Amino acid sequence: MLLREVSKPSTFAEIDAYPFNVPVVRTLDTLAFSSPVTIFVGENGSGKSTLLEAAACAAHLPSIGLEHVDRDPTLQAARELAQALRWAWSGRKKRGFFLRAEDFFGYARQVAQQKADLLRDLRDVDAEMANASSTAQTWARVPFQNQLGEIQHRYGDGLDAQSHGESFLKLFSARFVPDGLYLLDEPEAPLSPTRQMSLLAMIHGMVQRGSQFVIATHSPILMAYPGADLIAFDDGAIQRVPYESLESVILLRSFLNNPEIFLRRLLEE
Repeated sequence: MLLREVSKPSTFAEIDAYPFNVPVVRTLDTLAFSSPVTIFVGENGSGKSTLLEAAACAAHLPSIGLEHVDRDPTLQAARELAQALRWAWSGRKKRGFFLRAEDFFGYARQVAQQKADLLRDLRDVDAEMANASSTAQTWARVPFQNQLGEIQHRYGDGLDAQSHGESFLKLFSARFVPDGLYLLDEPEAPLSPTRQMSLLAMIHGMVQRGSQFVIATHSPILMAYPGADLIAFDDGAIQRVPYESLESVILLRSFLNNPEIFLRRLLEE
């Protein structure tokens, strides 16, 4: 495990303000990461995203968003929490990234703008070098062509040229590398069930090559990853639970087994 555990030191300040007053932060003792895939589950507001964001700040991971985790103003509280907690690492590396689903679309627009800027700069160079030798023109174009080639290699025609689900998977395919730490907050948001299964296959491929994943999700499909350590954030406590006992799994199975009865009862109530 690249990230082995997080614990609350004896010097931890009991501050009555976010994120220190989140119930799971108050009750946290030591949380060990014992599987290459750890899944945080729980209702919105349960604290799973708060702890995931703190882990990203502690790891100083690159962010799939408009700002690095060290500078993102929306992660200021998470940075304070990360500094207050104690983190245990094994061979810390800079490979990997932190992803919040809502940040992805801003990132896609950023990549598109970067590509447009490079194309404009290339046209400007061509105009400026119109009377230069062919060799000078070629060398002047090289830096811009190299950067454009890298974007094309990673993202093809662009993340904004595909459906949300397709572009999400394209991003993962381009950015997943071996021996990385990946912290993903609700990555299922733009993905159909079929594409969630594709993501599971991609995660498995990276796990086999030494990577570690910590994922906050509502998806029973992602929760089903074989051997995943399922951590429930409910009722102000953090506890390991088996897949069959997860509320999301029980609810979805009940619905799919008999949607007519389920919906009739729900709508009558």
